[in-house]
Amino acid sequence: MYGVLMIDIDSTALTAEDVSLIRQAQVGGIILFARNVTDAAQVRALCDDIRCHNADILIGVDQEGGRVARLRNGFTPLPAMGRLGELFNQDPNRALDCAYDCGYLMASEVLAVGIDLSFAPVLDRDGISQVIGDRSFHHETQAITALAAQFMRGMKAAGMATTGKHFPGHGAIAPDSHVAEAIDDRSLDEIMNSDMQPFAQTLPWLDALMPAHVIFSQVDNKPAGFSKIWLKDIIREQLNFDGVLFSDDLSMAGAKAAGDVSARVKAAIEAGCDIALVCNDRVAAHEAAKAAQELPYPNQKRIKTMCGQIPAWQGNLESTCQQFDYWQQAKENISQTFFPTQLDSKASANLELKDPTSYSQ
Repeated sequence: MYGVLMIDIDSTALTAEDVSLIRQAQVGGIILFARNVTDAAQVRALCDDIRCHNADILIGVDQEGGRVARLRNGFTPLPAMGRLGELFNQDPNRALDCAYDCGYLMASEVLAVGIDLSFAPVLDRDGISQVIGDRSFHHETQAITALAAQFMRGMKAAGMATTGKHFPGHGAIAPDSHVAEAIDDRSLDEIMNSDMQPFAQTLPWLDALMPAHVIFSQVDNKPAGFSKIWLKDIIREQLNFDGVLFSDDLSMAGAKAAGDVSARVKAAIEAGCDIALVCNDRVAAHEAAKAAQELPYPNQKRIKTMCGQIPAWQGNLESTCQQFDYWQQAKENISQTFFPTQLDSKASANLELKDPTSYSQ
């Protein structure tokens, strides 16, 4: 049975404490961070070990490209999605082809090391947000929709389910919800006609959504991830979306309005989330696991749709990825387009910038 919690682990190999948490009934997922990664073989061994202790578990990662990439050493570099948007302004057809290639390339290398899914793509508009920026494809909804649909086609072709974030849009809010409360005071009509459009228009390609830790004050006084209005009334009933709803990390500052971590987990699940993420806080993970015992299990059929098509390990990343028919071509296309000298100066600078999703409690 897949449980309602997704937690993290300490390092590059499981500790006894990690194992005790993974074996708890309501732990249904593990999310990996850069601290859990040295190289491809180590990640695959770690994922295989996790599944030895809990066969019904999803393993996820944030492998968006650009600054947000947990898998780096030995993996093919991916551009920030904003660079696809820049290319789209100059050559739309080429940008759309590259978006497909990025989705396929990312998914195949993530699956190869035993990870089910990357929480991607970002469907937020590029606006004033301190944390979104070039994680977004573009500022125009039509461009985001076109590029994101191609990116998700690539992901699905490689065997990975898709997760759109951060519903209904984080790009118009300056504060970073990782470290501060974020409030959007626009009307529901304005949000639905702008920021929400990339989500609504790509629903056929979406297997999961992750709501933002943003309070849309004209709609509800709770962050979207704790709001029955957003999750049940709008996502489930109005948009008729039947995919998985992942909470964003409940350790983020934007989630603390709901109370302690036990209250946050309960609030997220009761509002309509299927799985609640609790990361970067081991004490909170233990508290969340205890609180989750009182909660019902999520819809198992729905959760299973997120399981990746993980190939047999062939001893190294390249040999394993050769099992994906289009991996080599996608890799060459992306490398030639965005990294023609392995890492051009712009790409190198982009990858060296601080990860906007890194934060301390």
